[in-house]
Amino acid sequence: MGLALIDWVIIGLYLALSLGIGVYFSRRASKDVGEYFLSGRNLPWWLLGTSMVATTFASDTPLAITEYVRNEGIWRNWFWWNAALGGLLSIFLFSRLWVRAGVLTDNELTELRYSGRPAAILRGFKAVYFFTIYNFVVMGWVIQAMATILQVTLGIPREMQWAAIILCICIALAYSTLAGFWGVVITDLVQFSLAMGSSIILAICCLGAVGGITGLKERLAQVGGTEAKMLFLPPFDTTPSSFFDSPFFTFLVFVLMMWWASHWADGGGYIIQRMLSAKTEGHALLGTLWFNLANHALRPWPWIIVALVTMVTFPNVEPERSKEAYPLAINAFLPAGLKGLMIASLLGAFMSTIDTHVNWGSSYFINDIYKRFLVKSATERHYVLVSRLASVGIMAAAGVVAARLDSITKAWEFLAPMAAGIGPVLILRWFWWRVNAWSEISALLTSVIINIFLVTRGVRIQHKFIIIVPLSLVIWIAVTLLTRPEPKEKLVEFYKRVRPGGFWRPIQKELPGLEKGVLGWGFLVEWLSGVALIYGATFGIGKLIFQEYGQGLILLGIATLGAMVISYKLAVREGLR
Repeated sequence: MGLALIDWVIIGLYLALSLGIGVYFSRRASKDVGEYFLSGRNLPWWLLGTSMVATTFASDTPLAITEYVRNEGIWRNWFWWNAALGGLLSIFLFSRLWVRAGVLTDNELTELRYSGRPAAILRGFKAVYFFTIYNFVVMGWVIQAMATILQVTLGIPREMQWAAIILCICIALAYSTLAGFWGVVITDLVQFSLAMGSSIILAICCLGAVGGITGLKERLAQVGGTEAKMLFLPPFDTTPSSFFDSPFFTFLVFVLMMWWASHWADGGGYIIQRMLSAKTEGHALLGTLWFNLANHALRPWPWIIVALVTMVTFPNVEPERSKEAYPLAINAFLPAGLKGLMIASLLGAFMSTIDTHVNWGSSYFINDIYKRFLVKSATERHYVLVSRLASVGIMAAAGVVAARLDSITKAWEFLAPMAAGIGPVLILRWFWWRVNAWSEISALLTSVIINIFLVTRGVRIQHKFIIIVPLSLVIWIAVTLLTRPEPKEKLVEFYKRVRPGGFWRPIQKELPGLEKGVLGWGFLVEWLSGVALIYGATFGIGKLIFQEYGQGLILLGIATLGAMVISYKLAVREGLR
């Protein structure tokens, strides 16, 4: 591509700023593991919510969305749009419960909720699984995406491309290991602002090259087979023989099953980490609400626009290489200066995800493996030092995984079903006293084993879910009823601390006068209002972008109504004024 001097200056200034933040916060992060992993539980809602958005705004995301839109259509984004339904559970239910639990990692809740050796085994197993397999694959596809971006935009050979990646990794490691979670959230704020602004600029420049939205729609109409790719919902297939292989069936699996069945059903690891870092329950709730709104309604549309433009400007890019269309658009449509800003923003998106997974993964290693099973009595400075060393090891392993990945969307869809049946257990462990450690163990093992078997058979993701989830439900419920419940004193201790409500009658009898739990009609109203807000805003903005103003205004009106109900409910809730 040949970057101008101004481009290199912008990139250099951004990298220097990131490193400077790490140095600035290093002393504060070295105080103890609470500061290093949770910023002393003192983050305001706007900072922790923006950090959530930045973390999921990785260098892989625009490339993966480009793959989806070019190969299948806008509707395919329901693979991740469905997560808002579970995200709203996190907002109105679990954000408060996680803050009350007061744990350092979500795995620590295992031994708060369960007892004995099964609880310890479960905590260690989950920590190892998510600290290694899950974490390495996610970081691997993010590194691989950044490698693709540098290769295409800079036109450099692969060996030099990896040198640039190693430089970015070293800088991300430097500020995340020096400053801990403080470095992560502060740089996330900068990175999100830069990445969001740059993606909007790229979308505007791309539209300018094809005559605006009107010109884009006219040129797309001239390309065969694009009508279905412009739909927000997939077409309904009425042919019985092909229904289970149709886009509509895939959509149904995403919106009716995927969001409550997976391991992020009660928050998800690094989202929970940010909830736990909040000042109060109210800050955790508002931060998670801001994250879901920005993540689903604001973030994707610039990428979708760019993907649609590439369909008419780069029609000959093969489907298996469609992720390269996004960096090709950077090359083709951005002038000097803006190219540097765009690359800096993608470096920022890359590092915001890498630093989160490094910090989050090392928190699992230290709190749930090293401190729990290996070295139980050491100084806080010792644990912080080992955390920093673990971060380096995580990064090295992720680099090895990255070298073996090809398609980002295939990696996404390999990982999602790995814990596809554990979601109901994660939800019910808060609200049903009968759930025990064996419930989680059986659900997780069932999902992992069946998914690995189905991968070897080439089964598609929507079919994996309809196989894994029912089998997992049957197995873990049977195991629950065939094994002993947790000791009453353990359940009383947990309920008294978290106060979730629900199906705890035998335990509630032991705690007369304890305040009402979080379940009830009020929660249902908040959740439905959240659905109206998130999806009304998401598709209202999309309709306005594509000049369908009537539908867009109606959808935004629905979103506004949802926001008004939520605002009223939060205003009258004690502690959130």
